[in-house]
Amino acid sequence: MAADMTTRPAPFGAITTFKIVSFFGAAALALSAWNDSRVTRKSLGKLSDRELDDIGLCRSDIEVIARDRA
Repeated sequence: MAADMTTRPAPFGAITTFKIVSFFGAAALALSAWNDSRVTRKSLGKLSDRELDDIGLCRSDIEVIARDRA
């Protein structure tokens, strides 16, 4: 039994459609990461200095943690 290798070009517009879908998928992931970072920053910002100290953080760590979260 022989294998038959054929190559066909993608249907008209398939590559463009894939690129558009990929763009919007990447945009959705970026938006989700930004929102996670925002929520983390807001939640940690509401804590008092004592509460932050209890979990081993200081106020200046909030931005670093939120940035790493994204």
